[in-house]
Amino acid sequence: MTDLSQPLAEAKPAAIAPPLWLLAELTYRCPLHCVFCYNPVNYTDHKSELSTAQWVDVLRQARALGAAQLGFSGGEPLLRDDLEELVGEARKLGFYTNLITSGIGLTDKRLDALKDAGLDHIQLSFQDSTQELNDFLSSTRTFELKNRVAQAIKAHGFPMVLNCVLHRYNLPHVDRIIDMALAMGAEYLELANTQYYGWAHANRAQLMPTAEQLKEAEAVVERYRREIGDKCKIFFVVPDYFERRPKRCMNGWGSVFLGIAPDGAALPCHTARSLPGLTFPNVTDTPIKDIWYESDAFNRFRGFDWMKEPCRSCDEKTIDLGGCRCQAYLLTQDPANADPVCDKSPHHESVIKVVHAAAARAPDEHPVLFRNDANSRRLATSGDDDPPTQGAPT
Repeated sequence: MTDLSQPLAEAKPAAIAPPLWLLAELTYRCPLHCVFCYNPVNYTDHKSELSTAQWVDVLRQARALGAAQLGFSGGEPLLRDDLEELVGEARKLGFYTNLITSGIGLTDKRLDALKDAGLDHIQLSFQDSTQELNDFLSSTRTFELKNRVAQAIKAHGFPMVLNCVLHRYNLPHVDRIIDMALAMGAEYLELANTQYYGWAHANRAQLMPTAEQLKEAEAVVERYRREIGDKCKIFFVVPDYFERRPKRCMNGWGSVFLGIAPDGAALPCHTARSLPGLTFPNVTDTPIKDIWYESDAFNRFRGFDWMKEPCRSCDEKTIDLGGCRCQAYLLTQDPANADPVCDKSPHHESVIKVVHAAAARAPDEHPVLFRNDANSRRLATSGDDDPPTQGAPT
C-alpha cells in the first residue's frame, strides 16, 4: 500500500488553479440518522467546531483566493445559531450561497432572516416520497415537517433544489419522487444515486441496488424529462459501481473543490479523511492559500506523476484523472491504485462481485446501521462494522 504519511518526492504540478467551490461543513451535529450520510463514520472523534470569527476568516480567505460558490452544510447547518451571520458575511464578500439542509429547524422566522442576509438558494433533502420509508431511513418522524418546510421555502421566494438519495429501497419510487418535486414547485431535482463512502459504505450490503432497478429508474427519469421539459431540471447520476469508467472525482483532487470540516480541517473531497496516513492541514494554524497551493495533502493526487499503471500510461487519464482515491482505498486498500470501477483496473472484479452479490441478496438479509453517536463511537473504537439488529421495512 502507498504510504501517505511520507511526503511527496515529486515536484508539484506547474499550474494550479484557485478553488471555485467552497463547502463549509459547519457542524457534524444532525437531528437525522441517515444510513447513507457521507460524514465520517467516526465523526464523534471530531467534536470541535470553528467559532463564528474563525468561519468569517475562512470565508474571507477563500474569497480572496478566488472561491465563488459557497455551500453551507453539515450535519445540519441550521443547528448553528450564527448561520444567518455567516450568510450575511458571504453575501458581502460576493459568494453565491446555497444552504444544504434537512429542513429541520427551518422556521418562517429563520427563512425571513436568511432572506434578509442574502441567501441565494436552498437544497432540501427528502429520503423518499413515502412517510414510512422517509422516516425509517432517517430514523425520525420528519416527513410531514419536511413537506411544510418545502412549502415555506417556496412561499419565501427561494429557488429550491429537492435532493433525494437513491438506493435499493426507493429506486422503485422514482416516479413518485418526481411527482412530489413537481407538486412542491422545485426548480431542480437531484436524484443522487448513493455513492458508497462513509455511512453508505457501512450500509453497502443493504443499499446497493440491482442493475435492473437502475435501468428501470433511468427510463422513468427520461420519460419525465420529455414530458415536463423545463418545468423542473432533473439530475440523475448512475452510481460508480455500475459504470465501466470512473468519474473525475470532484473534477480532480485539489482542482475545484475546497471543503472545510467543522473542526477546521481542509479537505480536497468530502470523504478524504477516510485515507489513512494523510495529514490534512487546519485553517486554525495554516493560511488557506498555503493549504491550497503548498500542502502535501492537496498536492498528493494532483497531476499525473502519482499514478501507477494502468493509469500512468492510459490515454484516458486526462478524462477521469484516475477516478476516486477514496474508492480506490476502500476497494483495494491502496489510494494510489486505479479506481476499480474502471474495467482496465486489475481490481475491477471486486466491483463486479459486489454488484452480483447485491442482485442475489434478499432485501432484509442485512440490518442497517444508523448514523448516530453510539454507532459512531463503536465503529471508532472497535473497528467492528456489524450493524445493529433493526432491519429495513418491507
